[in-house]
Amino acid sequence: MEIITKQSPQGCNNICPTPPPLPGPAMNCRRKGSATKGNSCALTATRDLWDNLFDRGYRADVTIRTNDGGIIYAHAGVLSMASPVLRGMLKQAKGVGHKRLISIHGVQHDAVRVFIRFLYSSCYEQEEMKELVLPLLVLSHAFVVPQLKRICEQQLENSLLTLDNVVDVFQLSLLCDAPRLVLLTHRMILRNIKAVSATEGWIAMKRSHPALEKEILESMIYEEQMEKERIRKLNERKIYLQLYEAMEALVHICRDGCRTIGPCDKDLKDDQKPCTYEACKGIELLVRHFAGCKLRVPGGCIHCKRMWQLLELHSRLCADSGSCRVPLCRNFKDKIKKQFKKDEMKWKILAKKILSTKRIGGEPFFLSSKSISSY
Repeated sequence: MEIITKQSPQGCNNICPTPPPLPGPAMNCRRKGSATKGNSCALTATRDLWDNLFDRGYRADVTIRTNDGGIIYAHAGVLSMASPVLRGMLKQAKGVGHKRLISIHGVQHDAVRVFIRFLYSSCYEQEEMKELVLPLLVLSHAFVVPQLKRICEQQLENSLLTLDNVVDVFQLSLLCDAPRLVLLTHRMILRNIKAVSATEGWIAMKRSHPALEKEILESMIYEEQMEKERIRKLNERKIYLQLYEAMEALVHICRDGCRTIGPCDKDLKDDQKPCTYEACKGIELLVRHFAGCKLRVPGGCIHCKRMWQLLELHSRLCADSGSCRVPLCRNFKDKIKKQFKKDEMKWKILAKKILSTKRIGGEPFFLSSKSISSY
């Protein structure tokens, strides 16, 4: 391209030509939507070129022996650049003339062929991956090919992991340092332990690795215990929330008045809005029973006993017993000073858990968790 330069009379100003346009989508080496036979990060033509180089073995200088006497021809430069393990094997390999000989045993011939092909073009056929994903995972780990290893893990995670192969995948994941796959397979085994324990993979593991089977069963027992503990804590928290709502409703009834129960100096209107406290109705019935019960002694009536406990609990949470409208609040405050240390500690723990469960910070008629800890 000819560059035209204009110079001013003084000869000091050069006008640069307009730069060429940026390359368009057609020049992008990762063109979106390009047709691929399998899965690849290269253009179709480039991929086909590397596939042909592998398939035809043009000027191949490496012979790879596999199981059952299989032979695969490859190129030392490609193998050395793709895998540091293969590079080391080729340095120590012996051969005739310019050809070097290495062996890859332990997996079927087809798996080695798909593995070597991937080193050339980063391609694989989905059907081959579906059939050979486990030996490919082993090969990618053994020969340090992280790209293929990630693909195998993703394929197993997304679609190829089943109840029939989950035990085999679990064991291989431990051997191949695939922690995410270990976690996924372990969870799948625990969720379907009855079905998985009847598979051939479990029977083989039980025979060859009894310690691993023992660890899985122990982890299952641990998971069950953790689930029971979680449910227990949820139920416990639910009880604490109910107790707090009962304390709120009790203060509301005695301070503001609700329906037919309330302070004697409060006149309740007929058009009064419905109460927003969920526990108010239950506490109202309990207060009405407590007011009319003839036993009304702790241990004499179960409903009265519950009312006594609520009143005592309120006194421990109440911030100002002097102005509190709840009955017997100050009496229980005085009683607290004379209680045994053991009983006092139980009530203090209960009050603290109720407040911490509700996360109370500034309620005008309740103490804070720090205040309860101090007295």
